[in-house]
Amino acid sequence: MRLFKTIFDFYLDASVHVALAVISLVVVTTLLLNVPIDFSLIGFVFCSTMVCYNFVKYGVEAEKYLIVSNIYHKNIQVFSFFGFALAIYFLMNLSREIWFAVIGLGLISTLYAIPFLPNAKNLRSLGGFKIYIVAIVWVGFTALLPVLESETPITWDLWVLFSQRFVFVLILILPFEIRDLQWDDKRLKTLPQLIGIQKTRMTGFVLIAVFFLLTFLKDDLLLSELTARFFVSIALTVVFLLKSKMQDKYFASFWVEGIPIFWASLFLLVNEFY
Repeated sequence: MRLFKTIFDFYLDASVHVALAVISLVVVTTLLLNVPIDFSLIGFVFCSTMVCYNFVKYGVEAEKYLIVSNIYHKNIQVFSFFGFALAIYFLMNLSREIWFAVIGLGLISTLYAIPFLPNAKNLRSLGGFKIYIVAIVWVGFTALLPVLESETPITWDLWVLFSQRFVFVLILILPFEIRDLQWDDKRLKTLPQLIGIQKTRMTGFVLIAVFFLLTFLKDDLLLSELTARFFVSIALTVVFLLKSKMQDKYFASFWVEGIPIFWASLFLLVNEFY
């Protein structure tokens, strides 16, 4: 049991779970676009997400963003180095359009953790902006990159997709902000800090309704898509109803981050059924 817990904790702490969540959203996008899954893109997004999250979690606290003293964190660092090498390998197999988009998204991700100038603030420390920056990067990796790689023309339905994905990520972030309320720097001005936990939960319910209702703005609406979004919306609603679980160690980091995995799995299953 202890070995299982050690492996499970490493799985979460090394950002493997969140990387699986991100590539699950890439799979959802490819299903919506009705294009083949590009495994080089999947590999790149998985590895780069893992490396980026580990750097934000551990690198910014390390000496010169590299030297960590904790043995456990060193193991995660070595794991991340291998992930970085694989990300570069997968990126080499992708189009130039992807490269340019990745440079832009990578710059935003870097400035999120590291200030551009020595005495400047990073983007994460700008009060109230953290949640939107994270959502923009997730939309870029999970929606924009598959669109660019498949050379899909930008249509009204794609703008709806981008908007829904942005709202969906905002919803996923809120339980983390509630969980981290007691530790977050007051200067971050997170939503729970500004309006309290109860109003943040109510905001979550409103965003879930917006997420689902945006589906009806699409010109081409698949029954499988509507069904999957309905059950995902229910799962999100349950998350915000379980207010007593918000502070649980694994609730946000496993169950909430697992919702995109649930969405992709459900969408694949429903597609086969219909």
